[in-house]
Amino acid sequence: MHYFISSIDPASKFIDITLTIDNISDDTLELHLPSWRPGRYELGNFAKNIQKWVVLDSNGKVLPFHKTNKDTWLIETTGVSKLTVNYNYYAVQADAGGCWTDHQLLYINPIHLCLYVDDRMHLPCQLQLDIPADWETATGLASIGNHLFQAEDFHELVDCPLMASVLQHRSYKIDKTEFTIWISGTSKPDWNKIITDFTLFTKVQLEMMKSFPASNYHFLILLLPYKFYHGVEHKNSTVLALGPGFRLMEDEFYTDLLGVASHELFHAWNIKTIRPAEMLPYNYTRENYSTLGWVYEGFTTYYGDLFLARSHVFNLKQYLIELNLRLQKHMDNYGRFNLSVAESSFDTWLDGYVPGIPFRKTSIYDEGCLIALMLDLFIRKNSDWKHSLDDLIISLFNDFALKNRGYKEHDIKALVENFSGRNAEKIFDNYINGRTSYESYLQELLYEVGCYISIQPTKNIAERKFGFKAIGDGTITKVVQVAPSSPSEMSGLIKDDELICVNEMKVENNLQELLAFFNEEELVIEVFTQKRKRQIRLNATDAEFYAHYKIDLLTDANVAQKKKFKSWCGLDHNSLNSM
Repeated sequence: MHYFISSIDPASKFIDITLTIDNISDDTLELHLPSWRPGRYELGNFAKNIQKWVVLDSNGKVLPFHKTNKDTWLIETTGVSKLTVNYNYYAVQADAGGCWTDHQLLYINPIHLCLYVDDRMHLPCQLQLDIPADWETATGLASIGNHLFQAEDFHELVDCPLMASVLQHRSYKIDKTEFTIWISGTSKPDWNKIITDFTLFTKVQLEMMKSFPASNYHFLILLLPYKFYHGVEHKNSTVLALGPGFRLMEDEFYTDLLGVASHELFHAWNIKTIRPAEMLPYNYTRENYSTLGWVYEGFTTYYGDLFLARSHVFNLKQYLIELNLRLQKHMDNYGRFNLSVAESSFDTWLDGYVPGIPFRKTSIYDEGCLIALMLDLFIRKNSDWKHSLDDLIISLFNDFALKNRGYKEHDIKALVENFSGRNAEKIFDNYINGRTSYESYLQELLYEVGCYISIQPTKNIAERKFGFKAIGDGTITKVVQVAPSSPSEMSGLIKDDELICVNEMKVENNLQELLAFFNEEELVIEVFTQKRKRQIRLNATDAEFYAHYKIDLLTDANVAQKKKFKSWCGLDHNSLNSM
């Protein structure tokens, strides 16, 4: 299969593709377009972005075809040995997993727009780009000519995004593996700082895993002119879409860059190489259900930040901020009492990447990260600190991935029990497959490393006293969450209500001030619900909601706890006080 890709009219936002297939011997040929992309476990239905489609034989004769389902075409090929398919793809998705074209950039995730034949997926593929002569191409594909690239098979082709433009780039090398950072977009990168920090966290990952699953690796950084944050993993590359690009080296933005880069790099092992049995190999035509998202996303979320701490790219304050963000999101999400993290993993194919209905589910990222922390400390504690979750990950790589074996939940449980020497039934039954609160068990395990979970009431009156969260954009203020059994829920306040007045005073970027002024009097709230005005009476109760949860350091931690703390995250327990 040979793909010729151009963008004849970038302003139209269409990418033009010509697929050539030869050595045809059957009377029909079935072509498929993937329905989803690995890294986002929901159907994408990419065929909806195809506008034009024509099939020609080697003499230019139009061949008849018909669709057999939403993304499968059956072509009549009697007497035909070679054909071309000319089609286009609407490319307006400038995130880390999409496609985009304009006069300055051609950005492609081949899985969106590369058709395939089932019995040819194992064969080499070629991809030719028609781009300006002064453009460079950032990709993990092997270059075999002028803008001509080759993949070992279709799986490799669709796992290698391409970014073609006038690019900035630098490389660094660790052992035999070269890592290249490519930047598209308006920015002024401090390359010395970037290369230093990327080298540090990459080195720590390689030291733990011992070998890298690819001969080279590419960070494709797509800098956008507006606020944005997204990353997608591949075996020998990642796309990081961030914005606004001109803030690249500012503290908050740069911290985000480091966090997502470390996370996506670790995915080269965890999910691109180490995979659940249900995803080995990927089936691109339908859902690949798995209850193990807490491993492939949760463990990666945990380690992404932990590697930044161990490499000292993050200081202790930065590391705890990231870990506490996961803890707070877990505690604010009442969905943890309705759907376990294993069940929520299965349901990413249903509504995993949108908020969905209130409090239905948990997050394979947030809850998965806390499960990883739980398992790490469980193994360390019960093995007398001889083993850790590191050993489990290494075993998954060596004993499963390198032997082309997919893992199942019972394999993870067996490894936990092997390295800890203890039965792990409680963790798997209560916290992974069950809906038991994590708080008390995490509290117990964190004590081992001289930490505890502190709980403080929030200063936000709407959240603390009335149990609702609201956000404003300077024009309107909307309810985004209502706690179960709170005064707000009992009074009938619902998500997406637009707040108009509090006790006849207009809500205008001043909700907290109004609630403080009226203190705990009965409040008469006017709202718009689906553009119809209604009135709600709110009365505070003795209950409080949306407390702040934070992993903090014990001030009286002993020497043993401090030693374990450093063994765990690589940082000194008392380093927070010296900042």
